[in-house]
Amino acid sequence: MIHATLSALRQLTGREPQAPAGLLTVEQTRRALAVARATADRTSQCLSVVVFEPRVPELAAATADVLGNCLRGRLRITDEAGRLGTGLVCAILPFTPPKGAMNLADDICLLFPDEVAPPICTVHAYPFGNMPPEVVPRDGGTDGKATDATPNRRGRPSISAPTPEPAHVPLEPLFRRPMPLAKRVVDVIVAGLGLAALVPFLPIVALAIKVTSPGPVFFKQRRAGLGGQPFVMWKLRTMVADAEALKTELMARNEQNGPAFKIKRDPRVTTLGRNLRATSIDELPQLWNVLRGDMSLVGPRPLPCGESDKCEPWQRRRLDVVPGLTCIWQVRGRSAVSFDEWVRMDVEYIETQSLVADFRLLLATVPAVVLRKGAS
Repeated sequence: MIHATLSALRQLTGREPQAPAGLLTVEQTRRALAVARATADRTSQCLSVVVFEPRVPELAAATADVLGNCLRGRLRITDEAGRLGTGLVCAILPFTPPKGAMNLADDICLLFPDEVAPPICTVHAYPFGNMPPEVVPRDGGTDGKATDATPNRRGRPSISAPTPEPAHVPLEPLFRRPMPLAKRVVDVIVAGLGLAALVPFLPIVALAIKVTSPGPVFFKQRRAGLGGQPFVMWKLRTMVADAEALKTELMARNEQNGPAFKIKRDPRVTTLGRNLRATSIDELPQLWNVLRGDMSLVGPRPLPCGESDKCEPWQRRRLDVVPGLTCIWQVRGRSAVSFDEWVRMDVEYIETQSLVADFRLLLATVPAVVLRKGAS
């Protein structure tokens, strides 16, 4: 079956499968995506990206070859087509709503011969707003051929939700920057040593929290991680047990612009909690998040999911990397800067990050914590 399908693909392209001519390299595609996103941010126009994935891994090269030929005759001058990792090809479509991207995916699938199952098509939209990603079943067989049971043989993504709009997923995961191996090794070593050092110290703090305020020792909250993926972040509890329920009543007193919520003299903070916050001791349980890989030692501070969802599209660039315990914001003033400036610092870190830069930020964080710079 593989050989028969490969033969059909050869007939469609008129030549042997090879590196797709006219497609951007992976690095060039990443750059084109970044440029398209920046353009969308400046113009407030939508951006869509169609990702094509071969149904049969053995036919990845041949499928990419076909897609390269098909896309070159279909895209506008403002569009780009390139490789996006092993076997993946994408079409970058500025100023295009998801419905238009879905039409392109459908047109491309229709060009495949009857005996060849078209690729799996996923439409990514930007900005995505607050809509959750939908699980979209794809039509077509998984053995390299179409089946009689397939409702839509051409493989167009079907709509699983009762909505007239095409099903699509957020574009942000495509901007994820994988953590360098060396950075991850440092995170694991330092977090492991830090947690070991906390063993004799943590019971004392836990007892103090229990004695001074009723409620659990730890506070956990869903935060937005890499690509906006939620994770549970751990802290030592510094507020009263029903702090989250009281937050709504205090929104009018919020002193931080943007979606973030901060009050310098938050009435929910306990007396002990105020000292734990000023010294950042309450953040130490996040070493467990670092060890798990949810966070890194250095990276943009993760926002609660609700606050992250309210960020403007350009502000969500901070989700391109794994969040961290400390970053430029902690060193330059913490609560003393606007939210826009906070995000610009995060973007600055993302664009210039390195192990040396991480080491410098870690060293600079120590005096910032000792001097309680910007702490509240």
